[in-house]
Amino acid sequence: MSKQTKLLIFILTVGAFGIINTEMGVIGILPYIADHFHISVSKAGLLVSLFALTVAISGPTMPLLYSGINRKKAMLLVLGVFVLGNIVSIFTSDFTIAIIARVIPAIFQPIYFTAAFTMAANSVSKEEAPKAVSKVFIGVSAGMVLGVPIASFLASTVSFQVSMAFFAIVNAVVFIATLVFFPSMPVKERLSYGAQLSVLKKPITWLSIIAVLLLNSAIFGVYSYLAEYLKTVTNISGELISFMLVLFGGANIIGNIVAGKLLTKNAIKTVVAFPFALGVVYIILFFTGQFTVPMAIMTLVWGIFAGIGTNINQYWITSAAPEAPDFANGLFLSSVNLGTTIGTAVGGLFISEMGTQYVILVGLLSLILSVVFILLRNYMNSLTKQLAR
Repeated sequence: MSKQTKLLIFILTVGAFGIINTEMGVIGILPYIADHFHISVSKAGLLVSLFALTVAISGPTMPLLYSGINRKKAMLLVLGVFVLGNIVSIFTSDFTIAIIARVIPAIFQPIYFTAAFTMAANSVSKEEAPKAVSKVFIGVSAGMVLGVPIASFLASTVSFQVSMAFFAIVNAVVFIATLVFFPSMPVKERLSYGAQLSVLKKPITWLSIIAVLLLNSAIFGVYSYLAEYLKTVTNISGELISFMLVLFGGANIIGNIVAGKLLTKNAIKTVVAFPFALGVVYIILFFTGQFTVPMAIMTLVWGIFAGIGTNINQYWITSAAPEAPDFANGLFLSSVNLGTTIGTAVGGLFISEMGTQYVILVGLLSLILSVVFILLRNYMNSLTKQLAR
């Protein structure tokens, strides 16, 4: 990998950090936002849920619309929108304007990620593509891990506006780096909208989408309630809960590095083995959740698997539609966001009906169903290859 390629992938990684930081960092400052706008914390939570929902909707459509535009220009547009959105959030005293300043960047978010994943994959050989993409995912994990505590720290020590300024500064730095270091990247072979949409005619695409939706439901349906699980089942202090969340996030970064190597070596075996391995982790979690030390060990292992899972999801959809990479990455973003939404909703049902410990069941059920769709896709793939002979 040349120095220029390494630099571009590093900028893409920091860009992914800045954008996810803007999305997830707000979770750590919801109480401060609620105080600032004189609203309830649950209403402030709209800033998180509406962002995710907007990404799920714009995931397939926006990358499709921007697929023919110079990638450098498209990325600069997205970063510029994020910087402006953050600046508006700093100065507004109207909650409706704050929501608009979140939703508009969310509409554009998939353009950045689809371009980043496609560019990272195209900058190296086909065999090395999963490794390059896994580096961009490190930025995503870092945004989720560091974004929440950094934003929370800045809001608690200074003000929530300083947290929003931090988001704006990171995005502005990436904007400048992209402007200075990225070459112009016109799209050489522009695929028609029809050609890109035609990947939806393939059963293999739909089997991949459903598998990814279920895999993300398995991870985030449980992870969304990790703090609640640690509080009520493991019964530990707030400081220890914060430590466990950071531990999970740090492990997530390790998972991205491991995933890049596993998918490069043997992608199909990695995908098939994943639900079984994560299922074992969940069964152990279910039976040892009330003990602090085993729970800490399993949180570390689970975090590594969550990092691997994200990379598997991206690979599983893009490898099903290699002829339309931007659109496939958009489908990936939409699928994982829908998976998170469904998993979190079902997890909440299990908690209200059976108790917090049983949230693990949403993970196990999602994994069992995902195996069906993974094996179906593999069977269909081998059938297609046989017919092609």
